[in-house]
Amino acid sequence: MFRALTIAGSDSCGGAGIQADLKAFSANGVYGMSVITAITAQNTMGVFGIQDISPEMIESQIDVIFEDIRVDAIKIGMVSKIESIKAISNSLRKIENLPTVILDPVMVSKSGFNLLSEDAKDTLIKELFPLITLLTPNLPEAEEILRIKIKDLEDMKEAAKKLRELGPRCVLIKGGHLENEATDLLFDGEKFIFLPQERINTNHTHGTGCTLSSAIAANLAKGMNIEDAVKEGKRYITCAIKHGFELGKGVGPTNHFYELYKKAGMLK
Repeated sequence: MFRALTIAGSDSCGGAGIQADLKAFSANGVYGMSVITAITAQNTMGVFGIQDISPEMIESQIDVIFEDIRVDAIKIGMVSKIESIKAISNSLRKIENLPTVILDPVMVSKSGFNLLSEDAKDTLIKELFPLITLLTPNLPEAEEILRIKIKDLEDMKEAAKKLRELGPRCVLIKGGHLENEATDLLFDGEKFIFLPQERINTNHTHGTGCTLSSAIAANLAKGMNIEDAVKEGKRYITCAIKHGFELGKGVGPTNHFYELYKKAGMLK
């Protein structure tokens, strides 16, 4: 049984964060474990509050997992404070054979709520980027990290190079915010791989970034190389978005288990 660990915040409505990560791990055939960095008061309409877990508890959660259980891949999501980032960094640096690490730099929720404090961005870059196998920002996140504007595919290539210089071995820039197309870019330090995708006309996209990065982490945990893991993760999230569903009054979640339910004959 392959095992993956998510280090992220909790989403009380279940569409993003720890809850989405564990669903994506399970749907992709990997046993999921979690380290909770923060608790959010959240529904489909937005994020209404955050309470951070203490740095000591974050570090302890990570330490006890690695003292007892083999971990094949780590996904890091929402970390909102400098102290939380340093706690994660301290624990990861103690691990003798650090597994694959994917960082999804969650900064702002879809409803516009800041999930990463302004003063924590530099700490995120300094402390965690050098430990990362794959960084998965969307366009606004890449722009925020680099303090530049990204308007087209050429800009994405330059941004990917600059992001990689900050420490990650590979970078996946998600291009869903591009004006005229929806193309992701994977850069491994040697080659640029453009991954065009169809635009899906749906409002039910809550947790797409969390779900994609976790699906990629699951694929890497199973031994896939970076390119194959990203391509399979994109196939999975595209299906999940296509079959997203209404949950409350706002942005609904993706359908993490659609393919499994269909195979089991649970869908008409």
